[in-house]
Amino acid sequence: MVNFNFFMNDVVRQAREEIVAAGYTELHDAEAVESAFARPGVTLVMVNSVCGCAGGIARPAAAHSVHFDKRPDQLVTVFAGQDKEATARAREYFEGYPPSSPSFALLKDGKILKMVERHEIEGHSPMQVIEKLQGYFNQYCEEV
Repeated sequence: MVNFNFFMNDVVRQAREEIVAAGYTELHDAEAVESAFARPGVTLVMVNSVCGCAGGIARPAAAHSVHFDKRPDQLVTVFAGQDKEATARAREYFEGYPPSSPSFALLKDGKILKMVERHEIEGHSPMQVIEKLQGYFNQYCEEV
């Protein structure tokens, strides 16, 4: 018999490791979110999740989209359903957008620029999400 909690802890651990390995900093609480979002420049926030579209589409897109001439100054992540306080605080910055996970938010100086919501991830290929993100990077980010 499979221990569900043990299984889910392993899924969460792997999801965290994947996004950190891609260069994103995990924000675990509201203070970390406020500190990160207060930094000047463009921030890409990946709202992580344990669903299939997070693992099969969003995290691969998060990892590969940043291999581009223009990219955000800062890459951060909050984990929906896990780091609840951090996720709730981050979502307060996503004005005009309903809660969505997985998703991406692009902010400049703490103000929302663009959002890639779950409906723009689920049912799409990682490449389609990468192209959407890189289009936003082209529009709002500096060359590195």
